Amino acid sequence: SIFRRGGFSLAKQNANIKMVASAKAAVPTVSDQAAAMQLSQCAKNLATSLAELRTASQKAHEACGPMEIDSALSTVQTLKNELQDAKMAAVESQLKPLPGETLEKCAQDLGSTSKAVGSSMAQLLTCAAQGNEHYTGVAARETAQALKTLAQAARGVAASTSDPAATHAMLDSARDVMEGSAMLIQEAKQALIAPGDAESQQRLAQVAKAVSHSLNNCVNCLPGQKDVDVALKSIGESSKKLLVDSLPPSTKPFQEAQSELNQAAADLNQSAGEVVHATRGQSGELAAASGKFSDDFDEFLDAGIEMAGQAQTKEDQIQVIGNLKNISMASSKLLLAAKSLSVDPGAPNAKNLLAAAARAVTESINQLITLCTQQAPGQKECDNALRELETVKGMLDNPNEPVSDLSYFDCIESVMENSKVLGESMAGISQNAKTGDLPAFGECVGIASKALCGLTEAAAQAAYLVGISDPNSQAGHQGLVDPIQFARANQAIQMACQNLVDPGSSPSQVLSAATIVAKHTSALCNACRIASSKTANPVAKRHFVQSAKEVANSTANLVKTIKALDGDFSEDNRNKCRIATAPLIEAVENLTAFASNPEFVSIPAQISSEGSQAQEPILVSAKTMLESSSYLIRTARSLAINPKDPPTWSVLAGHSHTVSDSIKSLITSIRDKAPGQRECDYSIDGINRCIRDIEQASLAAVSQSLATRDDISVEALQEQLTSVVQEIGHLIDPIATAARGEAAQLGHKVTQLASYFEPLILAAVGVASKILDHQQQMTVLDQTKTLAESALQMLYAAKEGGGNPKAQHTHDAITEAAQLMKEAVDDIMVTLNEAASEVGLVGGMVDAIAEAMSKLDEGTPPEPKGTFVDYQTTVVKYSKAIAVTAQEMMTKSVTNPEELGGLASQMTSDYGHLALQGQMAAATAEPEEIGFQIRTRVQDLGHGCIFLVQKAGALQVCPTDSYTKRELIECARAVTEKVSLVLSALQAGNKGTQACITAATAVSGIIADLDTTIMFATAGTLNAENNETFADHRENILKTAKALVEDTKLLVSGAASTPDKLAQAAQSSAATITQLAEVVKLGAASLGSNDPETQVVLINAIKDVAKALSDLIGATKGAASKPADDPSMYQLKGAAKVMVTNVTSLLKTVKAVEDEATRGTRALEATIEYMKQELTVFQSKEVPEKTSSPEESIRMTKGITMATAKAVAAGNSCRQEDVIATANLSRKAVSDMLTACKQASFHPDVSEEVRTRALRYGTECTLGYLDLLEHVLVILQKPSPELKHQLAAFSKRVAGAVTELIQAAEAMKGTEWVDPEDPTVIAETELLGAAASIEAAAKKLEQLKPRAKPKQADETLDFEEQILEAAKSIAAATSALVKSASAAQRELVAQGKVGSIPANAADDGQWSQGLISAARMVAAATSSLCEAANASVQGHASEEKLISSAKQVAASTAQLLVACKVKADQDSEAMRRLQAAGNAVKRASDNLVRAAQKAAFGKADDDDVVVKTKFVGGIAQIIAAQEEMLKKERELEEARKKLAQIRQQQYKFLPTELREDEG
Repeated sequence: SIFRRGGFSLAKQNANIKMVASAKAAVPTVSDQAAAMQLSQCAKNLATSLAELRTASQKAHEACGPMEIDSALSTVQTLKNELQDAKMAAVESQLKPLPGETLEKCAQDLGSTSKAVGSSMAQLLTCAAQGNEHYTGVAARETAQALKTLAQAARGVAASTSDPAATHAMLDSARDVMEGSAMLIQEAKQALIAPGDAESQQRLAQVAKAVSHSLNNCVNCLPGQKDVDVALKSIGESSKKLLVDSLPPSTKPFQEAQSELNQAAADLNQSAGEVVHATRGQSGELAAASGKFSDDFDEFLDAGIEMAGQAQTKEDQIQVIGNLKNISMASSKLLLAAKSLSVDPGAPNAKNLLAAAARAVTESINQLITLCTQQAPGQKECDNALRELETVKGMLDNPNEPVSDLSYFDCIESVMENSKVLGESMAGISQNAKTGDLPAFGECVGIASKALCGLTEAAAQAAYLVGISDPNSQAGHQGLVDPIQFARANQAIQMACQNLVDPGSSPSQVLSAATIVAKHTSALCNACRIASSKTANPVAKRHFVQSAKEVANSTANLVKTIKALDGDFSEDNRNKCRIATAPLIEAVENLTAFASNPEFVSIPAQISSEGSQAQEPILVSAKTMLESSSYLIRTARSLAINPKDPPTWSVLAGHSHTVSDSIKSLITSIRDKAPGQRECDYSIDGINRCIRDIEQASLAAVSQSLATRDDISVEALQEQLTSVVQEIGHLIDPIATAARGEAAQLGHKVTQLASYFEPLILAAVGVASKILDHQQQMTVLDQTKTLAESALQMLYAAKEGGGNPKAQHTHDAITEAAQLMKEAVDDIMVTLNEAASEVGLVGGMVDAIAEAMSKLDEGTPPEPKGTFVDYQTTVVKYSKAIAVTAQEMMTKSVTNPEELGGLASQMTSDYGHLALQGQMAAATAEPEEIGFQIRTRVQDLGHGCIFLVQKAGALQVCPTDSYTKRELIECARAVTEKVSLVLSALQAGNKGTQACITAATAVSGIIADLDTTIMFATAGTLNAENNETFADHRENILKTAKALVEDTKLLVSGAASTPDKLAQAAQSSAATITQLAEVVKLGAASLGSNDPETQVVLINAIKDVAKALSDLIGATKGAASKPADDPSMYQLKGAAKVMVTNVTSLLKTVKAVEDEATRGTRALEATIEYMKQELTVFQSKEVPEKTSSPEESIRMTKGITMATAKAVAAGNSCRQEDVIATANLSRKAVSDMLTACKQASFHPDVSEEVRTRALRYGTECTLGYLDLLEHVLVILQKPSPELKHQLAAFSKRVAGAVTELIQAAEAMKGTEWVDPEDPTVIAETELLGAAASIEAAAKKLEQLKPRAKPKQADETLDFEEQILEAAKSIAAATSALVKSASAAQRELVAQGKVGSIPANAADDGQWSQGLISAARMVAAATSSLCEAANASVQGHASEEKLISSAKQVAASTAQLLVACKVKADQDSEAMRRLQAAGNAVKRASDNLVRAAQKAAFGKADDDDVVVKTKFVGGIAQIIAAQEEMLKKERELEEARKKLAQIRQQQYKFLPTELREDEG
């Protein structure tokens, strides 16, 4: 069967996917555990089987695709023979209906199937015309399937009909359809052989027309249809009376003719209502109703012609005839709509079209009556109004279809506006009847009638929306196109075209009709554009585009003729206009037929009995309003003739009161029944209850009294919890969408959401009860509570939004609530996946991979935002990541099976990204076969990933099972193989660009390797292996560089040539750069590690070449197969230019590297060139991949400041070593600054103005620095004092730009910028200040004599004051340090490296005060040091005390640094700055001690203070112990023991990282 059919149809695939999704969605709501588990397992098995079946059918289709057309042809031939056999049986009176067949059922089947046949044939024609073999096969198969149903229905109708003639007619016409269809499929097959052949296309179109004709004949053989056709023919015949040139004069008096016309109008209007009613009953009822309608029409026409004979002028007569023609057309349309509805009652919008046709009949009758009758003023307006109200009453009978496009809130607005208009016009009716102003009275009646029709329409639409929004109703699903919109547009365009060519149309009517045509054709073209972008079916995509073009072109032609007609209303112009309408009508009709394909249509909503009950108050109010309005108009009509009748006035007041009350009731009912509001309230209550339950469970968990659930395993509970959280996650976006603008969906979605929270709480509490670790237990409960609270917030926001698209003020809150809810879902899923992967539960991962695979088959991929090359690049990245993970899993299966869970999770995540990007790559691939292959192979890879993940889970459960290990290794190998198949499919898509991607990956590896080599060189560890010199490598480097230049030329030309040549050039250039990097590294090593700066210059030169090549490969990939004037070609030329520049720079560097006199200059030139290239990248419009903070930008400016100082120094010294060091430092400083500046500027919170400012000063800073380096270059070539003197001006410009850049960075923070108050900044400033004070005191001390005052009075402070200032600065530093340590502590807690709540004594929680206490120790010890220094200068203290204090400062400062290092991020800038400041205090303290020792004791102590990196506390005790230890050597041993005891007592909770062996 699969081989014959060649694969799933898209509709069937989607139906199966929906079935799996619905089953999964139902699982959490099943309370019976066993049933829930069984349903879950069955859903998984079905999903797996479907995936396998899909793969098998795709493979079968690849093998047997061309056989599909032959298969369809043989099916149709068989059907033709079966119908022939049925005919023979009928002749012999042996044809009997099959079990279950009735005339009504078979007639309906035949009617609905005829449309499916027409639609699939339209698709067959399109596919064959486009030469698409795959989709022609699919369309032929679907046509054959539809014909099979049609043949069965035709046989059933024939067997159930008692009339032998009807039986034979039905079977003959059905056989004609089969015969024509067989010819059509045969012609389609021929058209595929010679696509584009005009003759075969023409034959195809002719055969298709013949089939369409026989299909219509077949439908017309249905019971009741013949009678409608007879009625239509009768109306056509009667209407010929209107075509005569002149009418005979009337023989009847005017009053009699008028009376007859009024009576005939009433009869025709009533018959129209009966026709509408008959479509809901048996086929016989429609036959009778259409017969009566044609008779009444005939009478009405005669009465109308009689009335036209009464006309005084020729113009009046033409106007009457024109109106009669309109009534004739409207009557025909009514019968056609009735016929269409009776054939296929389920057709979308059929009922609305019928109702609209009936209203058109009434309106055209009213127009004629208004024109012809001469009653007392106001009378005919009342009659017209009554007819209109009678017609719209049918809308309220059973509103189970949309009446208009109005949303619920539009309905409320419409009711409010119309009720206001109605109130004013009712007051006008009463007032004008009193005063006898009858023309104004008639006008008010007309306005009231229109307002009542508007009210009825809005009430019917609101009732429909209330009905479908009830959670028990079945919500409809949006299809690819809205056939209702197409049908309405089709009808409106036909009506407008009719008005255009009608001789009676005035210029304003012509313009109005032209506007209607333009509006609807524009809407159709737009709908086609959206449909073509959404569908994955390439034939449909092209058909929609082609149809839109045809509609647009024929509209443009029609508009030209309308303009000519508007300028001159001649018969010739009108005729041209008539000719131009034909192609437009045909194009629109063809498009409407194609759009009715079952694959594209929406699924209409089904209103439940509860929904119908909810509609009742609105319908009752609307019906009462219409009824009392009719009475009111009748009463007003009699009052207009006799205004002096008091009892009638009282009746009018009563009706007026009833109308007013019913409208109030209607408004209240509509407001009260606002869709989704009641459901939101119920759901909010339900979730509040769930939150209370989870809070109770949390309290029980805290008090260790949470009862364990023994009735179910932890694995089953985890699976339940995962399943319910996933389902909640799937509902977030639909609820947000409904709350913003789809009121009818809101109730369904929130009810569904609320139904998941009870199972969620049960599963979460169950899981928590099974967890032994208290922290994990609380995490699960807290995250569940967070999810419930975020859902509650979402519901409040949704209730406020209510689905009203105009309530813009609520939309931000809805978006924010949805985001919070998504984050809550993600958090709980991460926790569950971690827990699951630890114990080998991989069900969630398998589901995630299966879901990603199913999305590959979705018919509507998102709109592609890039080219095939862009998606090819990302697919390669994720494919390779999966291959790497598979290799790691092979390794870990043997060494660390417990790590497999994390790897499986990584693979799942990568496959999710791969599937999404693969879908886009497949959608953008040319030709389509490549896209199909990519999709298939990505799905195959998904199967491999599922098997591997399952094996990983099994191995985690049983890590020693050697058989499972072997299976896992086999699965991993299979995944690697499938990755290579995906890559080969991508290569088939574009071999050249695939080679570019591979080459770019290789070059990025080389750049990373060169970065590592630079680190080794900087550290002085890059040495030559043998005693070789640079000369041994020079020639090799030059030769390889020249080879690279040749490869570059081939690469650039390859972009415009064949993919093969491009692939060859990319592979060759990657191989050459690899070789060049190796020889340059060897050359750099041969220079020796004693000259690291020159080594770095050389390696930087090759790194620049590698980066330029990487950019060039990227540009080549982007420009591949593009025309010469494409912007990407200019990018390619620019990249090639940079490449040549950098290779030239490398060659110059290689030649200058051994020349000590010029190598610094050369290095500086290379750096200047590099900086110019970096600046070009910085100034490009390209947005950086990631953003960074403004603080990062500010920190990077320090590098510029240091490099500027270094450059000025190098300019002054002119030493080549200094210049090389400057070149290397400048390169890094400028690159880092530009990167940080751009990343910070493009942070989403930064305004456009601040971004522009930051980018401007980043550029200004770089240009200033470039000028400085170029000036240094000038000085090196011609040194002079004047030039050196100018260095200060250049450095000032850089400093100015840096200041501006810092201010711009501060502005990025906006009002949140707290830099001056930043504790870390204060700590740094205060500590550096303290360090400076101590340095000043040290210098002063060296000039002092013991116990003497300073000799020089011009020093700003005496020594004691300086010591005092140092002490004050240190005191301030203490405060700042405590804050800074707190900030660092918060950073550690935020990173999760330190627990904020200590769980037990040995835990890291005990160390949570470590940083802060260390900060306090620094300040306290420095204070002690100042006191000791001052005392020792004055001779009051011993030398030992000063030394002891100094050691205390050194140790406590070191302690702060170690405390920072223990768990903090080593790259954290806060840590680095704190350390630098602490080191400065320590160094200053050491210098102060040395100076104090010199001054106080007159001898120099050359020994440095030894810094021990261990925590020192208890200032007084330790200082005393150390003083005693140094003073009394004989008591040394006892003092040490004492010190050890003090430390042990105070620091028994010190973490192992900080402990040091004593002694």
